[in-house]
Amino acid sequence: MTGLMTGRTTGASTTTRPATPHRASEQQVIDPVLGALAHPHRRRAARTAVGGFFLAMAGVHLGLVAADPQVYATFADRSEVAFVRDSWRDVVMAAPVWWISLLLVGEALVGVLLLVGGRAARVGWAAAIAFHLLLLPFGWWAWVWAVPALGWLVLIAALELRAPRTRAA
Repeated sequence: MTGLMTGRTTGASTTTRPATPHRASEQQVIDPVLGALAHPHRRRAARTAVGGFFLAMAGVHLGLVAADPQVYATFADRSEVAFVRDSWRDVVMAAPVWWISLLLVGEALVGVLLLVGGRAARVGWAAAIAFHLLLLPFGWWAWVWAVPALGWLVLIAALELRAPRTRAA
């Protein structure tokens, strides 16, 4: 049973608990990430990166819809949800310039809200998270992107929202 239990002496009593050999290595990975993101300048840099990414993607969508609106025709084809496939085909692709333009305006707004910071960033974080949640019904390929992105978005947003507020000088 060597290695399965560890004894810890605290004063007059000894406690025995199962050894967790992976606990230290997991903590060694998690602590630096949280510690790095806990710094206000790094949180601001992460918020700026996410906001800039949303603005850049709005620009990409503008270019795509301007060049060929039909590029979005197969976007929902791999969805397991018939409502998503049918709605995309019957509603969005009936007027792709209008709907994709609405999408890119929303993306740009999320980007601006995050870049502005403060209370606007709270709305921006919620919108960025909602945007990625709404990607999930589009199929497995969306999960490959959205699930890891949600992990980071939720982590960074939570750290930023929990941080003490400071007044600008």
